[in-house]
Amino acid sequence: MSDLLNNAALLPPLGGPGPLSAGATKGAPASPAEAPVGTGPSFASVLADKAAAGSGPTFSKHALERLSRRGVTMDGQTLGRLTEGIQRAAGKGSRNSVVFVNGTAFVASVQNNTVITAVTPEAMNSHVFTNIDSAVIA
Repeated sequence: MSDLLNNAALLPPLGGPGPLSAGATKGAPASPAEAPVGTGPSFASVLADKAAAGSGPTFSKHALERLSRRGVTMDGQTLGRLTEGIQRAAGKGSRNSVVFVNGTAFVASVQNNTVITAVTPEAMNSHVFTNIDSAVIA
C-alpha cells in the first residue's frame, strides 16, 4: 500500500490539496507555479475569445491600401467567402494562397491568416502571382 502513496500519478496537481512543499507555510503557495487553481480566465473563455478573434483574416497595411485605391468593398458575404477560402487552403496544408472571390484575387498568408494584397479584375492584366502554393476559387 505504501507504493501507492509514493506514486506521482496519484498525487494532486500543483496547487491542489496535499502535502506542502519544504519551506511553504499553510495557505501560501510554495512557488508561483503552485498558485491556486481558478485565478485568471477559464480555458473555455480564452478558447472562445481566440476562436472569435481568429474567425476572419487580418489585412496588411498594403492590402488595405490596395483595397481602398482599387475601390474594393468588403461586405459580409465577400469576407465570409474569403475566410472560407483561406480555411480551405489551410485544410490542404497551404502556406501562401491566392483566393478568388467575385473575380478579385486576394493573396493571403494562410499560416498567418493575413491578406497580403488584393488585385481586381481590371488590374489583373498580365499580372503574375509568385510565391504561392495554391489557388482557391471561393
